[in-house]
Amino acid sequence: MDAPTTTSADSGSGGGGGWFTPRKAPPAGASTDQEAPSEGRRVTPIRPVGRPERISDDHAETVPAQSAAPVAEAAPAPQYASAAGTPPQPGPHAAARPHGAQHGQGPSPAHPPHSAPPAQAAAPPRAETTPRPAPAPEASPDARLIRRTLEEVGPDADKVTSYFYALLFVRHPELRPLFPASMDTQRDRLLKALLTAAEHADNKNVLVPYLKNLGRGHRKYGTQPEHYPAVGECLIGALTRYATTTWDQETEAAWVRTYTTISQVMIDAAAADELRAPAWWYGEVVSHDLRTSDIAVVTVRPDQPYPFLAGQYTSLETPWWPRIWRHYSFASAPRSDGLLSFHVKAVPAGWVSNALVHRARPGDVIRLGPPSGSMTVDHSSDSGLLCLGGGTGIAPIKALVEDVAEHGQRRPVEVFYGARTDHDLYDIDTMLRLQQTHPWLAVRPIVDQQAHLQLPDAVREYGPWNEYDAYLSGPPGMIRNGVDALRDIGIPVDRIRHDSVEEFVATGN
Repeated sequence: MDAPTTTSADSGSGGGGGWFTPRKAPPAGASTDQEAPSEGRRVTPIRPVGRPERISDDHAETVPAQSAAPVAEAAPAPQYASAAGTPPQPGPHAAARPHGAQHGQGPSPAHPPHSAPPAQAAAPPRAETTPRPAPAPEASPDARLIRRTLEEVGPDADKVTSYFYALLFVRHPELRPLFPASMDTQRDRLLKALLTAAEHADNKNVLVPYLKNLGRGHRKYGTQPEHYPAVGECLIGALTRYATTTWDQETEAAWVRTYTTISQVMIDAAAADELRAPAWWYGEVVSHDLRTSDIAVVTVRPDQPYPFLAGQYTSLETPWWPRIWRHYSFASAPRSDGLLSFHVKAVPAGWVSNALVHRARPGDVIRLGPPSGSMTVDHSSDSGLLCLGGGTGIAPIKALVEDVAEHGQRRPVEVFYGARTDHDLYDIDTMLRLQQTHPWLAVRPIVDQQAHLQLPDAVREYGPWNEYDAYLSGPPGMIRNGVDALRDIGIPVDRIRHDSVEEFVATGN
């Protein structure tokens, strides 16, 4: 779970008891690649959770309206195609983000505190690929019970979310200050992330990497193992309240087991990550290049080494909006000078994006979460790269091109750069310079208003693409249409790479 704060609360298991006693952090040198808690170390529920005390619907509807849902910020929910596998299609509770979209929350003082997290040697990142899943076996008994619950509460999703937060803040008022004061558009993320994880509990090859990413990313909020029991109790309480037809002791036991496993994977991942990387980095703005009236290229210098891979993204927080985090892709491959660049488009009512475009100046200090994402290049292959970048989604595509060049490979790279107008091709000069330097690179700008053709449709006119791996980054609609178009022309889904698509939740930026 996300507890969006840098100050740990020590009462997460108080006020009604917890489900489990979280395990201690693994010792130094412990393996960080375990796929799930071992049977010998698995945490089991201490007690069943009965029906919650009744909270009025008025209370349930008003209390959470001020809150944010603090999960699902650090990693996209499983969906579509990852770098090496085909995760399940998102269920009705999935919540995810596209490249260039800004999400999440967490605090940051206007200036760095007197004591920042100690610098730690961060291990070089690696692409977070997942093996191709085997044919889906028959659902386990717990999975069947969980999906039955989800089907029942689906029509009341908003009420379930409101009741969940009412329970959380009534039973555990000490946790309320850990959340942003007002994040209405992201209020349902915590519950939806938990429900999404539970829904795919049988697919360990996809679910475990997803949960590990969440656990690592949530360190920047100060999330502690003691926070998980409170969330679990309130999850069960909300489901008990609204799954009146299907809920019974057997169903409750299935949810307890599933949540215990989910939370333990996240706890273990965070503890292992603590041994090798800080929870966050400070970054000083060193340049601010306003390319258009609403797009800026922001370059920052992190306060300590920041290892990442081309094609990945991170979360940023500005001093003007504490506890508000948004995702941005790295706009270059790792540089020898250690600088990081981001392409930011200011969007209507976008708190962080407007601050970064219109307010940030050299000398300002922001915070960075850990790198994430699996839209990275497999350098063991010689397949060509077919890249679709729409709007500021060209940023990670540019990074991928630089990555191929730095590895000295001459594999063909085809870039389709989509925009609504010529004005929106803000980085076309950079891409054309790269094309002049590298004969294996072809850059094709696609302007909707001139060609009367959307980017995914334009790709069909070229090809064939049988020997190419596809990469997509841009607005969610473009990614959805792009995936469909690429599959229509015969590219296997396991060769289509992108990190996230915003399918079901309208989010603030």
